[in-house]
Amino acid sequence: MTRLRRSADWLWDFVVGDDWKVAAGIVVALGVTAIVAAVGAPAWWVMPVAVAAILVASLRRAAG
Repeated sequence: MTRLRRSADWLWDFVVGDDWKVAAGIVVALGVTAIVAAVGAPAWWVMPVAVAAILVASLRRAAG
């Protein structure tokens, strides 16, 4: 059980890291990309726009 717990902790730190809001934003962006692709529209643009927006928001929060 200890090994499982350590693996889960490592995975959480790897995916979420220091800012859970960035990880949540990426998950939402992946969901939006899937929805746009399922509708049949080009979805290539969603992730670059989302990553740029998430980066700007993260930097604004860090700058205070």
